[in-house]
Amino acid sequence: MRDGRPPYPDAAPAVPVGPDAPAGLLAARPGGSARVPGPPAADGPPYPDGPTRVHDLSAGGGALAAAHRAAREAARLHGMPRAGITLINVSENATFRLDDPDTGERSILRVHRSGYHSAAAIRSELAWLEALREEAGVRTPRVLPALDGSRVLTVPGEPPRACVRFEFLPGAEPPRDRLVAGFERLGAVTARMHRHARAWRRPAGFTRFHWDHAAALGAESRWGRWQDGPGVDAEARAVLGRLDAELRHRLRRFGRGPDRYGLIHADLRLANLLVTGDGPPSVIDFDDCGFGWYLYDLAAALSFIEHDPLVPEMIASWLRGYRGVLRLPAGDEAEIWTFVMFRRLLLVAWIGTHSGVDIAAELGAGYTRGTCELAERYLGGAPG
Repeated sequence: MRDGRPPYPDAAPAVPVGPDAPAGLLAARPGGSARVPGPPAADGPPYPDGPTRVHDLSAGGGALAAAHRAAREAARLHGMPRAGITLINVSENATFRLDDPDTGERSILRVHRSGYHSAAAIRSELAWLEALREEAGVRTPRVLPALDGSRVLTVPGEPPRACVRFEFLPGAEPPRDRLVAGFERLGAVTARMHRHARAWRRPAGFTRFHWDHAAALGAESRWGRWQDGPGVDAEARAVLGRLDAELRHRLRRFGRGPDRYGLIHADLRLANLLVTGDGPPSVIDFDDCGFGWYLYDLAAALSFIEHDPLVPEMIASWLRGYRGVLRLPAGDEAEIWTFVMFRRLLLVAWIGTHSGVDIAAELGAGYTRGTCELAERYLGGAPG
């Protein structure tokens, strides 16, 4: 934690929103905002109404009150009618801490935003999360079923809300003063996840979206267009346009072979890791897991700290940990900054569609200016 607080604070309803919010099961991640899409079909695409997205919970007000009511009903369906319900975080979803006075049990409840994932996609996420814990030795939170055995509840409302309850994991976000050493452990954990993903026989009906160029920066623009980011004036548009074109070219050349592209977490940034002592981190918040380049998981781990002077050391540390588990060819390593810039440009888009989120307002146009600086260095051949 940057502010030293535990990942699931005891304080209450109002907490920071966005990537610097208190770490927790559903720490904030990017998501678009524009118009409300219709509910996805059970086996249909996650965005039935096209590329424009809604981030309905981030607006607060009635939507957030409805999410709290959904949490209360979900707690009842889990056999905890008297549970204390504390809002931890609002991002793509609303995350609540449940404290059951009858048993003393503490758990985490995720109330999903509307239109982001189908029920089938949520079940697919949970299947991989559990397989990683049981088969790959990666510490992930257990899914806690409702009284009727359901792991994904649909609570009626306008709109209906999917809800999932998870065990409460101990730990805190990796401390900023020990990231170099921590990245070696993260690299090893990430390699175990990738090794598992390559060999895992996915269950029938498994469906998750992709994090390729089209989804991130192109026709789909899942989290909005970078062109609409704060501070994207004519000068920035020219620099970032060159960056986008270079990324598209390099990603096409890099290819999507099975040794480079597969099932990934896609949001392994610091807020989604919990550490206790010097052991490997627990991995939480698989809400964005899907198909993408394996190196994107390293890029996501550097989200919002790309300018840190220790980033080259963090990358070297991550590579040591990763290569202790899986081979990583030199040709792949040479493109690491392609994926760092890919993620960075995607976050410019996110900030542009989340003006109501505290951290987006805090970063604002300054993040775009910083992205332009990094882009110039990357395009000039010296990003690090």
